[in-house]
Amino acid sequence: MSQQTIADIYASNESIREKFKGTLARLTESQLSTLPDGEKWTITQIVEHVAMVENGMSRICSKLLSGAKAEGQLSDGTVTMSNTFTEKSTDAGAVKLEAPEIVHPSHGRTLAESLAGMDETREKLNELRPLFEEYDCNTHKFPHPFFGDMSAVEWLLLVGGHEARHLKQIRTLAEKIG
Repeated sequence: MSQQTIADIYASNESIREKFKGTLARLTESQLSTLPDGEKWTITQIVEHVAMVENGMSRICSKLLSGAKAEGQLSDGTVTMSNTFTEKSTDAGAVKLEAPEIVHPSHGRTLAESLAGMDETREKLNELRPLFEEYDCNTHKFPHPFFGDMSAVEWLLLVGGHEARHLKQIRTLAEKIG
């Protein structure tokens, strides 16, 4: 993975979000709510899943950064990705991953409710930006079921990566539905 800054990651995540919302805005109600043969979730349910996962990622980032702040671990300005995270990120595109039950869509949220939740989470992440820039976001770790132990900055990168993964899935489903 190329050398990135916190600003780069935030900009990338914002670009992905714009594409995500733009794609959803072009879909019909039928495309959003149809469950194609062989699929587990509708597009609306995928967005509900993304909203739940991003909320959890935001809380994890907050916890990890709070730990660095409490220990007075200041940032030296570097953003580091572990070899494991980099390798798994490459592998993730070719692997069918199964979301843990806790983040399966089951609350029956509307698309608007899920998007509003995603916007709230994005605001929380934006509020964390000064902490990402001031405190060490590389040292404290929290485990992910596929990627293993991840730092706050890796979780921040995964916000965009997860959204991009599901954006691709949404586009594929929309084409399949017609």
